[in-house]
Amino acid sequence: MNRFWKTIIINTVLRHKSKKQAKKKQFTPFEIASGYKELRIVIRDLLRDTFLIAIGIMSAAFGLESFLLPSNFIDGGVTGISLLISELTNAPLSLLIVIINIPFLILALNVISRQFALKAMIAITGLAIIITLVHFPQITHDKLLVAVFGGMFLGAGIGLSVRGGAVLDGTEILAIFISRKIGATVGDVIIFINILIFSSAAYFLSVETALYSLLTYLAASKTLDFVIEGIEEYTGVTIVSSHSEEIRQMIVEKMERGVTVYKGKRGFGRHGHTNEIDIVYTVITRLEINKLNTEIERIDPNAFVVMNRIKDTKGGMIKKHPFKH
Repeated sequence: MNRFWKTIIINTVLRHKSKKQAKKKQFTPFEIASGYKELRIVIRDLLRDTFLIAIGIMSAAFGLESFLLPSNFIDGGVTGISLLISELTNAPLSLLIVIINIPFLILALNVISRQFALKAMIAITGLAIIITLVHFPQITHDKLLVAVFGGMFLGAGIGLSVRGGAVLDGTEILAIFISRKIGATVGDVIIFINILIFSSAAYFLSVETALYSLLTYLAASKTLDFVIEGIEEYTGVTIVSSHSEEIRQMIVEKMERGVTVYKGKRGFGRHGHTNEIDIVYTVITRLEINKLNTEIERIDPNAFVVMNRIKDTKGGMIKKHPFKH
């Protein structure tokens, strides 16, 4: 390995792992090799996330331009608000999407993390640019097909972006923030916000348009569920690894999440060989799944990870502390 790559590994991986390592002047070949493995994981995940976000942007833009915009249908969330204002004022949709999402991006710095907010900003700006520069043809004039397939493509785009560690709509960030303040579930907050949006659509546009828009929202939300495999806001994660202490410290220090560690026996092999091991359990939001998987793979690529869907939680660190990676 030449000096160029060693310098990159030291400056981007090793010196950021701890204060002790940041002060070190020399690293062992083993530490360099471990840093190289981590750097490969970081680059691979960055490329994967970029691809997912790019495909998500194209899918959402296609759903908007080829289906929803020509028929004046709207969706829920920030996208729906942008579509409604654009219909009423003839303001550029791309500009509205960026402007209306700005407060939610600022909120994401405190609610989730700087990295997530940056990804979300890039994704939302990318969607605005694609809507402005790329013009997709209108596919159909049938209102039912427009509502269903427009919602499907929009939901798929949002879901792919979430899989890439970003969002194209800031409503969920606001819902998470409000849920902590008033104690309601995230789902309840999102439903309340969308009731206001569709009620406004019925008043300013027409009841028929609002009903078709509601169908669009349902199609988008179901497609979103399918793409990200789990609409529940919280996910319980059980981690079995020989590096359980390092994983526990990562969850507590980097992700600032609470953990439960309990004793267990690990069984494997043809003869059922067992040995005692610490099992780590934590609860995170679906927006943090991508980050957690990456961090676990850096520590132990062979860790056994089980994720369970959780409808809601009470107490603990999920609602009391902001998300920070």
